[in-house]
Amino acid sequence: MVQFRPARSSDLTEILRLLADDPLGKTRETVSDGVDTAYEEAFAAMEADPNQLMAVGVDDSGDVVACLQITFIPGLSRGGMWRGQIESVRVSSRHRGQGLGRALLDWAIARCRERGCGLVQLTSDKTRADAIRFYEGLGFTASHEGLKLAL
Repeated sequence: MVQFRPARSSDLTEILRLLADDPLGKTRETVSDGVDTAYEEAFAAMEADPNQLMAVGVDDSGDVVACLQITFIPGLSRGGMWRGQIESVRVSSRHRGQGLGRALLDWAIARCRERGCGLVQLTSDKTRADAIRFYEGLGFTASHEGLKLAL
């Protein structure tokens, strides 16, 4: 059984391993015995911000086997509606295909509802066809074109 909870700083190494556990993540993340200070600073900023929630899924043995980040965004459009932005969704490669991803997203959507969000949104790299199919299976629709500018 996997339990979902807010991440702790002690989870950071395992979260980074999850983020690097795919072809894209391997090229973007730095995983080593010691956690890079940039990650520690980013995590501390997230912990201090009430509109950020980094969450993990922990199995019966205490291992971190899933993670995601939710940003709660206030906005003026749509009548002042809040939205939840879900990012960094990962499930351990040895736990994929067992329903854990669906349970993780259901948990995250429930957190968004609790915070009064009227919309949940996420992005996924266009090369992640399986992930996109998974999100569409949960009811997400590709209603917008996402654009990014690297700085």
